[in-house]
Amino acid sequence: MTNVVLLAADALIYFVALAGLLRLRDRIGLGPFFCALGVLHFLETYLASIFYITLPLGIVTSPGSTVLFTGKLMLLLLLYIREDAAVVRQPIYGLLFGNVLVFVLGFVLRHHTLAPLTAGRAADFAFLDEMGGLMVWGTAILFIDCIIIILLYERTRAWFGDRVFPRLLVSSTMVLTFDQVAFFSGLSLLTGAGVPVLIGGWIAKMGAVALYSVFGTVYLLYFERPQARESAPRLRDVFDTLTYRERYESLLARTGCDPLTGTLDRHALETYGRRAVDGAAGTQRPLSLLLIDLDHLNSVNERFGRSAGDRLLKLTAREIMSAARVFDFTYRFGGEEFVVIADGLAGDDGLALAERIRHAVAMATGADPAGQMTVSVGVASTFGDGDSYDALFMTAAGRLAQAKALGRNQVVGPQR
Repeated sequence: MTNVVLLAADALIYFVALAGLLRLRDRIGLGPFFCALGVLHFLETYLASIFYITLPLGIVTSPGSTVLFTGKLMLLLLLYIREDAAVVRQPIYGLLFGNVLVFVLGFVLRHHTLAPLTAGRAADFAFLDEMGGLMVWGTAILFIDCIIIILLYERTRAWFGDRVFPRLLVSSTMVLTFDQVAFFSGLSLLTGAGVPVLIGGWIAKMGAVALYSVFGTVYLLYFERPQARESAPRLRDVFDTLTYRERYESLLARTGCDPLTGTLDRHALETYGRRAVDGAAGTQRPLSLLLIDLDHLNSVNERFGRSAGDRLLKLTAREIMSAARVFDFTYRFGGEEFVVIADGLAGDDGLALAERIRHAVAMATGADPAGQMTVSVGVASTFGDGDSYDALFMTAAGRLAQAKALGRNQVVGPQR
């Protein structure tokens, strides 16, 4: 049990120190926090390659993976929660660049003619190669880990609401399970580590996840307060959609939320939505605009009352947002019409999203006392349907009318 207690102490010291730097970012900037992560990254990789301890039940693990890496991922998630994905990318890019540079310099250094200093001591180039390879591999996995954990953290809002602890716990558990398998593949190749390291490391990481989730919850609830966001700059890499999603949550928390359905409202569509569509068209980026109309909602209101109609309207909005991707934007355009803006999708991909929404709404409302609700969808995409918000909207409206004319519960989009 001594090793368990020491690991917990390591985790507490690590988290308090790094979270303290994160908390002081308004005074001293994020540079000290990023530098500390970079320095500890070397120790993390060194320990993960040669330093292992035994825990109860015969578990074998390394403090580098269990304490330092798990803590680093949790701290990057906290950085995203309090800042955004545009900030999270900075230390990851720095680590990746630095690790590749270590690998390259190590290759050059081995060609030097060395001067003997002390008998029995010589440069260990094999170890340097091993460390360089592990650091590059680990940072590449970290890049993927951060994308996945941010997406999962946002998705868990639908499961747990604003309860921080289960959202941190579930998203971290899923990502670190993937990470353990991915990192072990490189570790096994470079160092010959066996299956007990894989299994023991995973069990230890799950314990660390639970501990860090408690630490993170305490930090978010008692030492930080939500910060107001400024408008996002235009980003041009894989973190764009994650940052846009964070802005979307910020819009919902302020004035752009439709009070009945929880989607963004028409005012937000005319400001943020229009800017997103025009920006995609101007930069030749694929994007689809879906105009969705509930079929026969007026008859439901007449037969069963407005409360039944509102219930189906809210259920439909929920299914639209659930069927859409985590970084798609959903707006209520009018009484029974919704607009979905799907950045990155065009053509058949936009049609597939519309079909997924249509099917989800029909399935979710099949047992409703007021009867099944269906939707008709008109789809318009860049690269053929227009180069502005107004052009795409008019095209989608025309295709929605075609879907209604075909008998409703239909999707009409670009011709294949």
